[in-house]
Amino acid sequence: QVQIVESGGGLVQPGGSLRLSCAASGFTFSSLTMRWYRQAPGKTRELVAAITSTGRSTNYADSVKGRFTISRDNAKNTVYLQMNILKPEDTAVYYCNALGTGYWGQGTQVTVSP
Repeated sequence: QVQIVESGGGLVQPGGSLRLSCAASGFTFSSLTMRWYRQAPGKTRELVAAITSTGRSTNYADSVKGRFTISRDNAKNTVYLQMNILKPEDTAVYYCNALGTGYWGQGTQVTVSP
């Protein structure tokens, strides 16, 4: 049974940091590119960051470059998103996805507000 569980969201002030985690099971995590998406109210879901199966290559949306860092630990079947210098426009539900699959988590809410 495939499971993807995101965690680590919360309320943070502008300029603050959060670290999201995505724990996966039920599929060959270490062979798949993993991605973080986000969806703000009234907006379409957007790709935030991606990391290849080995972790050697990453890419980011322009809006988060230099502030967010994606990483993974294949021994723990977990992918992370370190978010620094958070802005109100980062407020969204953040989702984890395995590329090429329909595997999605339930999301974790990130709210950036004074």
